[in-house]
Amino acid sequence: MMLSRRVLFRFFPVCIAVILTASVLLAEQSPERHGRKYKPPPETSKITVEVKKKFNGKPIMNAAVIFNPFKDGKDIGNLEVKTDPDGKATIDIIPTGSLVRVQVIANGYATFAKDYQVDDTAYNIEIEMLRPREQVSSYVDNDGKASSRKWGVQEPVRPKASGQKPDSSAPQPSKPDSTPPSNSSSGGSAQQPAPQQ
Repeated sequence: MMLSRRVLFRFFPVCIAVILTASVLLAEQSPERHGRKYKPPPETSKITVEVKKKFNGKPIMNAAVIFNPFKDGKDIGNLEVKTDPDGKATIDIIPTGSLVRVQVIANGYATFAKDYQVDDTAYNIEIEMLRPREQVSSYVDNDGKASSRKWGVQEPVRPKASGQKPDSSAPQPSKPDSTPPSNSSSGGSAQQPAPQQ
């Protein structure tokens, strides 16, 4: 037992030296690989969109601004940002040199959509929103289309029931802004309307 330990301690440094020499020789022969090659992210642009009302120039808060960038003919995706109280929406992750379709949706205003070529690192866009018009479509020319519908809340037209005539014997309620009928046949003075509460 004693002999085997002595032999083991003699050959232990020799074994370590052989292993280190072999690893150095193998490292010199194999090509250098350190995982994936680092690819820096593309340069980005800071885009600021300011949304205003066209008729008075006041900012529109909480409007949805949708960015849809295209780079080298590929759709990169889309991002939505809401405007702040000053009517501004800012985004800084759009790659420089891309074509960006900007769409703005705000309550009570027509949808806005336009393409912009972003070649600078800082790009400012001012958008003036119009009252509702016809829906904007990617398939037809939308410039100068007038509205086919009035803006605001539209009440549906309700047809009157036919065949029903008002009963002439029932008392008709008087309207508050109409004057009461005069009682000229009795020769007395006209009646005063009851005070409204």
